[in-house]
Amino acid sequence: MMTRPELEGVIGHELSHIKNRDILLMTVAVVLAGFVALAANFFLRLSFFGGGRRNDRSEGGAILMILAIVGIILAPLAAKLIELAISRRREYLADASSALLTRYPEGLASALGKLGSYQAPMRSANLATAHLFINDPFGKKSGSSSGWIERLFSTHPPISDRIQALTGGRQS
Repeated sequence: MMTRPELEGVIGHELSHIKNRDILLMTVAVVLAGFVALAANFFLRLSFFGGGRRNDRSEGGAILMILAIVGIILAPLAAKLIELAISRRREYLADASSALLTRYPEGLASALGKLGSYQAPMRSANLATAHLFINDPFGKKSGSSSGWIERLFSTHPPISDRIQALTGGRQS
């Protein structure tokens, strides 16, 4: 499906993830996200069991409990959104590093164009591994027409934005 320069661009992109230590960074992000969730869970349990020693609940204890419940709900969501934002930024970095490695950004831009126009889903697409692919494995068209919520929860930036960043706005 790809020419040699396009394949070199894709391989350069994937090697750039290794060179830039993206797996290490994402592991740290996941651990920090887990820590935030554990801290919220700790405060929720503290408000139930370790708060005031009196039998009647004071206003401070009720406020702490409400804040803990809100935190336990919002903390994992906020942590996941931060993790996804880091993932999208690392994709741009891997694209730029691939362009430096191959010295031919048009190869990766052309490969991304081909991958973006290919809409057939993979046979064994899985949500747990979707972030590992260079394109959406579910076959959805990832262009700039996607909504802001879809962009917020995506692991990769839109292909059209990546192509524009690689070519500097020039059409290849």
